[in-house]
Amino acid sequence: QVQLVESGAGLVQAGGALRLSCAASGRTFGNYAMGWFRQAPGKEREFVATISSSGSSTRYADSVLGRFTISRDNAKNTVYLQMSSLKPEATAVYYCAAARTYYSGRLYSVGHEYDYWGQGTQVTVSS
Repeated sequence: QVQLVESGAGLVQAGGALRLSCAASGRTFGNYAMGWFRQAPGKEREFVATISSSGSSTRYADSVLGRFTISRDNAKNTVYLQMSSLKPEATAVYYCAAARTYYSGRLYSVGHEYDYWGQGTQVTVSS
């Protein structure tokens, strides 16, 4: 069982930056690929970024490529999402998720591939 707790919610102006954190419980964090998803009001949940269990590989949605950076610290059981040059359309509840994997470099960008989800954290970008 893995519990995920996101933090870093906030209100930021367009063009600003924000960093989200996701702390995971348990001693096997290094066995999980991690991902960030978001859901805006009235829209379906969408993939944002993912990082392999080893941290060696990452993948981003086209809409955030070059502006968002996902990283992890396996010693701290934490995954981060650094967001910069934020746009109003980034307003959403952001969720982190964990996917159990036996492949250290594998990436997961589809929601149903994930085993555990956090409760979400609100990001609001004002224009």
